[in-house]
Amino acid sequence: MNNLPADKALPIHILSSCFKNTVATYKFYWFISIIESIEKGNHVIDKQSLFARMVANAWYTVNYFNLSFGVQDQFQNAIKQIIEAEGLAVDEKKDKIVYKLISSERRETIKTLRHFDGEVPYRFLSPWFSNIKGYKQEIYKSSQSFTNDCLYAVDKHSVIINPKWISYLTENSGILKAFCYWHLCLYVQKRNPNVPDIANKLFKPPHRNSLLKPRKEFWDIVIEKTGPVKCIYTKNLLHVNEYAVDHFVPFAFVSHDLIWNLIPSDKSFNCSKSDKLPIFDKYFDDYFELQELAIKAVFRYSPKNKLLLDYLTILPDLSVLNSLSKEDLKNRFKDNIYPLITIAANNGFGYMIE
Repeated sequence: MNNLPADKALPIHILSSCFKNTVATYKFYWFISIIESIEKGNHVIDKQSLFARMVANAWYTVNYFNLSFGVQDQFQNAIKQIIEAEGLAVDEKKDKIVYKLISSERRETIKTLRHFDGEVPYRFLSPWFSNIKGYKQEIYKSSQSFTNDCLYAVDKHSVIINPKWISYLTENSGILKAFCYWHLCLYVQKRNPNVPDIANKLFKPPHRNSLLKPRKEFWDIVIEKTGPVKCIYTKNLLHVNEYAVDHFVPFAFVSHDLIWNLIPSDKSFNCSKSDKLPIFDKYFDDYFELQELAIKAVFRYSPKNKLLLDYLTILPDLSVLNSLSKEDLKNRFKDNIYPLITIAANNGFGYMIE
């Protein structure tokens, strides 16, 4: 995704240069928002609606996955202020966020959105006006006549798409958004080098995977063969069909359902735990005891169980499982879990309340 679709009649090389040397995510989210508006048939677009879409597109990445966009990027602060002002949920639906922000008359929300007005509409056009060194009003004025075949004209309130670009943007909208998200992913990865699965954290997933399979095909086997297990949080005994499956390290950080991070827990506690981190020193030993019991039980009673393959990141050769000392196996789990909890905490995930 390094190159945009070619077009002999348009200065595609200038559009590509808009995404070079970025120090914030604004240009990515600005262009994605423009494309989304064009897909809806809008060619004269109110700037506040674009700023609203920018915020909505960054919403889940910032709020749910707690990714950092860097010190110069104000999305985190903007979204925090908007949550407080508008009463929107952390996992709010995108369409509701856009509608709420477009229609908001709260001064603090309008002020927060206006921050982006001074950052991105004219800066995005600057490659078309290399002779104008960052003067907002001059770029606004020059854009009115679509000088140098610039992408759009911009004034105080609106963005008007250059008619020459409409067909190109419409026909290639999917590719253009993919290009943008690819480079956004690279940008975010550099600022979150130890966070897994960045690409899938740029969007709100349409749904979470069901945990029925790890329950029925793994933990039920463990409980049926070894007896009820204790919830590591409440110490209550858990029987088949009387437990929830919990991500030890929150899904919002690991973004997967691998069995080494899943444990049975008390249903009521699982609801209250949400995306909080377990305190390592308090819960790791009990977590490990459950995992050791589980992997050995399933390895014994269901050796061809495909979920055992999830453990290969911890134990590349499962055949040595029973010859390993307990301490060696525990250290392998510790080396896997401890960095995840530490990095998640450094990225803003809170710990469970004692």
